[in-house]
Amino acid sequence: MVRVTTPGVRLLPNAITVLALCAGLSAVQFALTRNYGMAIASIGIAAVLDSLDGRIARLLDATSKMGAELDSLSDGISFGVAPALVIYVWQTGADRIGWVASLIFAVCMILRLARFNTLLDDTEQPPYASEFFVGVPAPAGGLLAMLPLVAYLQWGEGWWSSQYVVWAWTVAIAALLISRIPTLSLKTVKAPARAIAPLLIGVALLAAAIIQFPLVALVVAMILYLAH
Repeated sequence: MVRVTTPGVRLLPNAITVLALCAGLSAVQFALTRNYGMAIASIGIAAVLDSLDGRIARLLDATSKMGAELDSLSDGISFGVAPALVIYVWQTGADRIGWVASLIFAVCMILRLARFNTLLDDTEQPPYASEFFVGVPAPAGGLLAMLPLVAYLQWGEGWWSSQYVVWAWTVAIAALLISRIPTLSLKTVKAPARAIAPLLIGVALLAAAIIQFPLVALVVAMILYLAH
């Protein structure tokens, strides 16, 4: 049976990618108006949309070279440039070191995405590349860079909001982006049938935690991700 994909359906994945790009750019606008909660939420929305566009494109048999390039450009802006600028704006009056740290993060994100694209056609990939990402993926890196800001919004001023701690953290996450550390890819995770019910209960508990304590849940999720 041949699947026929209409032009409108083929446009859907690219439209989702553009929405992710708009969400990432909106984070900068929210940061400029000191609405940091919405800035974090915008990058989170961009991450969710980024996880959907590729899956929808494969499901609809609507993958294209343009879509792949658009996705990489969107990721570079939403999870590289936007988080770097949000953190820089948050650290009002930041010195030159802060700007250098922001540049390092944005450049490392672009390098990470460029390497990811080249690995797609590389026949000599690391043996773990089929089940793991090489280095921290772009959406996770963009959110991890925001961890000091999330902690600041939840608990106020502290050592985590110190300029030098923030910039050291930013550079550390940048290093993880371009590292060759294997990180789990959820695309390859398969749950046995007997685990479906407990997983659904876990999803319900997670949703309740996010609704009641969104910032704390985000901090815990980031720490657990780093721990794995």
